[in-house]
Amino acid sequence: MNAPVRENLAGVDLRAEIDRLRRERNAVILAHYYQKPEIQDLADYVGDSLELSRKAQATSADVIAFCGVKFMAETAKILSPDKIVVLPDLDAGCSLEDSCPPDKFAAFRAAHPDHIALTYINCSTEVKALSDIIVTSSSAEKILAQIPPEQKIIFGPDKHLGGYLKRKTGRDMLLWPGVCIVHEAFSETELLKLKTQHPGAPVAAHPECPAYILDHADYVGSTSGILDFAKTMPGDLLIVATEPHIIHQMQKAEPTKTFIGAPGADGNCNCNICPYMALNTLEKLYLALRDLTPRIEIEEGLRLRAKKSLDAMLAMASATVGQGDLGPAPAAVSGD
Repeated sequence: MNAPVRENLAGVDLRAEIDRLRRERNAVILAHYYQKPEIQDLADYVGDSLELSRKAQATSADVIAFCGVKFMAETAKILSPDKIVVLPDLDAGCSLEDSCPPDKFAAFRAAHPDHIALTYINCSTEVKALSDIIVTSSSAEKILAQIPPEQKIIFGPDKHLGGYLKRKTGRDMLLWPGVCIVHEAFSETELLKLKTQHPGAPVAAHPECPAYILDHADYVGSTSGILDFAKTMPGDLLIVATEPHIIHQMQKAEPTKTFIGAPGADGNCNCNICPYMALNTLEKLYLALRDLTPRIEIEEGLRLRAKKSLDAMLAMASATVGQGDLGPAPAAVSGD
């Protein structure tokens, strides 16, 4: 099979053309924190995946150009079905999504009918449709607190985030064995060396990291939470254990502080850069806006089933948790 012919874009002012197409298409450009700085700097919004989808939903844009990975663009389509959603590179996937095939997840659910599925947003639309409640790294603990302690729970696809929640809350959950290849790549030995070189420097880590990294963290939270910590921490040096492109936003917000990415296995590899996020480029963004492809399409019945679990998350994440009856757990889905 022949490889597709690449279009020669030499001489094209990509930034100017992207701005022109943004206006002509009435498009909003979204960039996740893990995108290259050149993409972050021209986006209308930079942020976490769900935050970006909700911001796009609130706009009057006709087109959403999502510079992230496929499950993020699908989430935007679930929430904004009447908008055109394009992803610069359709091969921009996610190791967590890949670790949880819908057919195997459905079989796992069927084998544990007394469990509800609390599922991390880093999963496919099909797995969202098989889930009861979607969670993000920032909302998971609050949502978990609203589920009665006697209710059995499946948590997937990230075993490290699930393990972190188990340790922090004491809740017993059945964990799906998925991992993020980026956060799995951090080395405890190299992190300890770095901490020795910078005594007193705090470590901020994403809960997708293994426990042996989180055990050395002074702050554990989502990408936006880590960014907030970088802005408010009292010191002037921070070690960052998540995808290193977040450091671009940290440096813009706090130019007098120093941010060091946590190292991989050999101390200086680029293994912590997400290979899927890196597939998006200015060239591909330009072509996506010009041609309105690759386009995200979701069958309506599937979209509505997936939206149900997202809606449950949004309602529980905004709920006031405190005294009184937290109410019953959501009914388990049938798995069909």
